[in-house]
This record gives sequence, C-alpha cells and structure tokens, in this order.
Amino acid sequence: MAVKFGLPPIARSDARLFILGSLPGDASLAARQYYAHPTNQFWRLVGQAIGEELQPLSYDQRLERLADRHIGLWDVIASASRRGSLDQAIREAEHNRIEHLLHDFPDLRAIGFNGSAASATGRRLIVEPSPLALVDLPSSSAANTRPFGDKARAWAALGQFVGS
Repeated sequence: MAVKFGLPPIARSDARLFILGSLPGDASLAARQYYAHPTNQFWRLVGQAIGEELQPLSYDQRLERLADRHIGLWDVIASASRRGSLDQAIREAEHNRIEHLLHDFPDLRAIGFNGSAASATGRRLIVEPSPLALVDLPSSSAANTRPFGDKARAWAALGQFVGS
C-alpha cells in the first residue's frame, strides 16, 4: 500500500480560524487542491457558514475568499498508508505539527475539525491547555450521509470566528 502525503497549510498570517481535515482524498491529492472531489460538500458548507456562495468560484477564488475571512486550511495527518480515500482505511499515520498553529498564528481563535477522524486526532495533538475554541464538525464528505441541512447547522458555528 502506497504512502500518501497531504497538502501544505493554506493561510495568511492573520488567520483566526483553521479548518482541519484528516488527510485529503485521492481526488484532492491528484488535483493538489483541498476538497476537490465534486461530491464533497465542504465548499457549500463553509460558504453557508460565512454567508458567501463559494461553489461556483474557481479554486483560487475560493482560497482568496477564505483568506479574506481569516480562514486557513490544513489537515491533522501529514502522511499515511491508505487504500482509497476513506478515513477508516488510514494506517501508519504521521501527524502534522498542529500544535504550532497556536504559536504561528497569533490571531487564531478557533479550530474546526472536519469529521470525527480529524477531531479525534487533532484533539490529541493539542496537548497544552488551549485558549482556542475547538469545534467538532460533521464530515463534509459524501460518505457521511447525514442530511446537508443538519451538517450546515453544525457548520454555522464557524461564522462567529471569521471576519467580514
């Protein structure tokens, strides 16, 4: 089984919120873009949370809008063996140093964990008492069959941490 390597963090130095996934799926890794699979609901969910329609924009425009709202993207896993794209298939994970977010981004107020795998791992990696709000979000993956409206209500909690 091949080792898959994640994507670098995307954020400006004034990020107030980071949204952390587990490890990008195969479509995202092939495209070198976060949440590139067409059935992933990430762009719709985060767009609703910040009051902007992101889905029709190009990837670069989406990232620009997130940066304007002080939102960064990254993952808790730097590399892992995985067949396919499901979190349950992740083996031999090497983790990103997400505890450094506390020091590298002085305006950081919150971390949103996209899915239970990201939350379980991310919460273990933040070992010191954190002044940050840690927000568990339902996975934006289409593999999570929870209704979109339920997901959107949970993701709406991110709106309080971003700038307009």
